[in-house]
Amino acid sequence: MYGVCGCCGALRPRYKRLVDNIFPEDPEDGLVKANMEKLTFYALSAPEKLDRIGAYLSERLSRDVARHRYGYVCIAMEALDQLLMACHCQSINLFVESFLKMVRKLLESDKPSLQILGTNSFVKFANIEEDTPSYHRSYDFFVSRFSEMCHSSYEDPDIRTKIRMAGIKGLQGVVRKTVNDELQANIWDPQHMDKIVPSLLFNLQSGERTESRSPSPLQASEKEKESPVELTERCFRELLGRAAYGNIKNAVTPVLMHLDNHSLWEGKTFAVRCFKIIMYSIQSQHSHLVIQQLLGHLDANSKNSATVRAGIVEVLLEAAAIAASGSVGPTVLEVFNTLLRQLRLSVDYELTGSYDGSTNIGTKIIKAHEERQLQEAVIRTIGSFANTLPTYQRSEVMLFIMGKIPVPGMHLALPSTGSGPEGTRMIQVMLLKSLVQVTAGFQTTNMLTALPSSFLEPLLSFSLTEDPEVRLLVLQILLSLIDRHDNRPKFSSISIISDISVLKLKVDKCSRQDNLFMKKHGQQLYRHIYLGCKEQSSGRQHYETLFALLGLLSVELANEEVVVDLIRLALALQDLALSTDEALPVYNRCAVHALAAAYLNLICQLTTVPAFCQHIHEVIEVRQKESPYLLPEDVFIENPKLPSSLEKVEGDVLFLQSKITEVLGGSGYNTERLATPYVPQFTDEDRLSKRKSIGETISLQVEVESRNSPEKEERTPAEEITFETLKNAIVDSVGMEEQERERRRQVVEKFQKAPFEEIAAHCGARATLLQSKLNQIFEITIRPPPSPSGTISSGYGQNQSRSVPIYEMKFPDLCVY
Repeated sequence: MYGVCGCCGALRPRYKRLVDNIFPEDPEDGLVKANMEKLTFYALSAPEKLDRIGAYLSERLSRDVARHRYGYVCIAMEALDQLLMACHCQSINLFVESFLKMVRKLLESDKPSLQILGTNSFVKFANIEEDTPSYHRSYDFFVSRFSEMCHSSYEDPDIRTKIRMAGIKGLQGVVRKTVNDELQANIWDPQHMDKIVPSLLFNLQSGERTESRSPSPLQASEKEKESPVELTERCFRELLGRAAYGNIKNAVTPVLMHLDNHSLWEGKTFAVRCFKIIMYSIQSQHSHLVIQQLLGHLDANSKNSATVRAGIVEVLLEAAAIAASGSVGPTVLEVFNTLLRQLRLSVDYELTGSYDGSTNIGTKIIKAHEERQLQEAVIRTIGSFANTLPTYQRSEVMLFIMGKIPVPGMHLALPSTGSGPEGTRMIQVMLLKSLVQVTAGFQTTNMLTALPSSFLEPLLSFSLTEDPEVRLLVLQILLSLIDRHDNRPKFSSISIISDISVLKLKVDKCSRQDNLFMKKHGQQLYRHIYLGCKEQSSGRQHYETLFALLGLLSVELANEEVVVDLIRLALALQDLALSTDEALPVYNRCAVHALAAAYLNLICQLTTVPAFCQHIHEVIEVRQKESPYLLPEDVFIENPKLPSSLEKVEGDVLFLQSKITEVLGGSGYNTERLATPYVPQFTDEDRLSKRKSIGETISLQVEVESRNSPEKEERTPAEEITFETLKNAIVDSVGMEEQERERRRQVVEKFQKAPFEEIAAHCGARATLLQSKLNQIFEITIRPPPSPSGTISSGYGQNQSRSVPIYEMKFPDLCVY
């Protein structure tokens, strides 16, 4: 009997006998190494037998798994691993099929030890580079199974951790095996990414929330390898690092969905960490794709809660800071357009109180403070994006945002949905705050190209609004644009400094471009500074910012002509504070006096003319003794020390234009210009408002024409022009100006206070007067054509012209052609 068995055993194929010999009688003894070496040598010598060896090993392993012989299962897997590592022939594909079949068998088992064993074998296989491609191999099962293991909820926490780590390693192995092989199943397909990425994020979220590491982390220690979180992060980084241009979207979309489904935007911390890993891991030239996906996701969640939108915006802020070189990509203005649209929507939501513009029952109630936090986050993000741009692109963005700011009474570039004037004002404030962020740190060598008229003129027009917050934001923007040598912090407060060398100002020679800029826009800037000081609603911050603006103009853009104009402007501000016509409060008048004193103290030291400095210091010393409320130290404090009224400010406490002109004229400055008081230039709107009515204009023209007609030329005697005549003309012109100002005030007051019926009747009377004037003009200028037939005597003894039809007229022969 035994002989028969031995005989049958000898008839078995050699590869089966070699496979059987590697298994010991006691599985605890482990693999028989000598026989394993024989099997390996045989497989290398006869590679055509490799697929049969694999099939037989797979058969034995399946039988051992069914009989719970787990010792022999481990020996079979060890033998498979060694054969796999040793053989790289063309027949390896068929052997791999048997190998993967056995791994699949182990992964389907309920025993954690077998799942881990199968995963480890698969990871070893994944690290092997095959010589020949496989056209029919599928990894769908392994993606699904490893993803399931990543979400393991096994009772024992230690075993649960091991299973999850095995799942992560398995997914890492699948990615390595398939990502670079075009013939394999595309691992970047959404059906695979929707399983792999959430599995990794689940394990990343469950661990300790440590700060994301640098883009190229050092090799982790053995202790870190035991942590599922660190292992997950390494696997996630490797996955993203292998993503090509066309695969970024498929890799990032599951991240966005996971954060949505688990409400992780509101916490911000985990979402920011995820996208830090993404931005550090992907190739830098692909960064703008991630930014675009985040912007699209922000638009998709435009009616979600403010905390969700704020979380997405915070992630955008962090992502833009990381990918500073190419985060915005080719669609620069689209990025800012999306952010500005979110800003406008947030303002509408805050004012209307709901996402659909109504207050019906069932609509989601909006918390105003959350919307304000979102608005601040959007503004910070706009600034972060702008900081990544070169100067020329930042100028385009500034123009783009300026075009979005609504102007009252004109077409709104960002129309608000039912939020009314308050919504318009809030959008103005938010967009100006965005401009403050964009212009922060703005550096340019050519002010003319960086600040074209299409940007500067609308910006300056906002400095004349009644809203003090808007005016202050405009001034801050101007400071950022003009400051190119970081001198702005040195003018942060208004004070009398006896020696400005302690400020360590950085002063460069004014370039040709700067001279052209000031020649073109200087008068506009002076005018808006002057009118800004006239505003009754201006407070301490406004005056401090105006002082900083004057100081920066003196340091950054001043040539000799500009210095003269700035001194004239400071003296005009002193005259403004002395004038009683503007009805400025006592605080404003004292503040303007203090502002002018502080600035003249600064400019006199910058010009380094000793006599000029002496006059300024003498006046300041007199003020310190007699009128300290005219100096910044007593005005720009929490509790200003002001008099009850400001009536008699004269004598030595004032800066004298004549004295300043005299001392500066000796140093080569333009005395004629210095002696001329500064008067703000009128804009086109001012000129239009000063024009007379059309009826008055025509009547004047008719009167002048009638006076200059030949008939009356002899009767009008030539008027003798003497000194007295000129003197009277000057006096009359002053009186006329006062009468015109009073008339204007009465007209404005009438239209503000009079009832509607009275205004309507007045306008109707003016229209009737205009028509009568026009009729008179037509009677004078339009006469019937001359008649060759002569005149006809009327019944009253007057000659009356008779109009003859043209076909009855008799023309001389010479006139007929």
